Amino acid sequence: MLKMATERQARILEIVREEGFASIEHLAKRFDVTQQTVRRVVNQLCDQGLLRRIHGGVSLPVQNQNLAYGSRQGLNPDAKRRIAHAVSNFIPDGASLMIGLGTTPEYVAQALSRRQDLRVITNSLNVATAFAQNPDVEITIAGGTLRPFDRDIIGDAAVRFFSGFRADFGIFGVGGIDQDGTLLDFHSDEVQARQAIVANCRAALLVADTSKFGRNATVRGGHLSDCHHFFTDKPLPAGFRPIAEQYADRIHAARDGRVDAA
Repeated sequence: MLKMATERQARILEIVREEGFASIEHLAKRFDVTQQTVRRVVNQLCDQGLLRRIHGGVSLPVQNQNLAYGSRQGLNPDAKRRIAHAVSNFIPDGASLMIGLGTTPEYVAQALSRRQDLRVITNSLNVATAFAQNPDVEITIAGGTLRPFDRDIIGDAAVRFFSGFRADFGIFGVGGIDQDGTLLDFHSDEVQARQAIVANCRAALLVADTSKFGRNATVRGGHLSDCHHFFTDKPLPAGFRPIAEQYADRIHAARDGRVDAA
């Protein structure tokens, strides 16, 4: 039952992202359930800040800032674990990694935490903590002013930090992805840190579940074309089909224990 509710939430989010608005009546007919059932699911999504109630239905929220880190950690955990598992299988032992801020990169760090002979370069205390119990991992962490709730370092300090290294792989998340492939975040400092990772790694890996497609983060920075590989949890929504086709060779959809082309 919980899995069914989670899948219904994900599908409702996808519908609203594709159509911009969905009425309660339309969603009830779409899923062949009562309007009361749809309202219950929609209310949960609105309480999480993922949708916004408007007369007769729901639309995407207007977001000027991200959800609290603790709230984001609990969103789409199965999708993030599948992405993390796929990335872990992709990364060889002995690699050097730049890992950025965000909950999905943290899941990736947890999946890699028992690996051998890694060198990790990060601006996230959450990532560093994931590796801290493994003596076979060398951890280098950025200095600077800590964002206490996100437990990361951003801004000029992070840019200078990443610019001092050259890593085999850069692993980073994103606040949102627009239909033209533009990468979006909530703060310019987050964008600068992410772009510093891209500029100083040999292979750039974007990790983001499909809830990020069409999400209304406001700060532009980078494009899907900047990423050598994009790991997500399932094929891209219909509204992103042109992007999926254009970058099919670099998109990996991790689902049901396997990785498919998206």
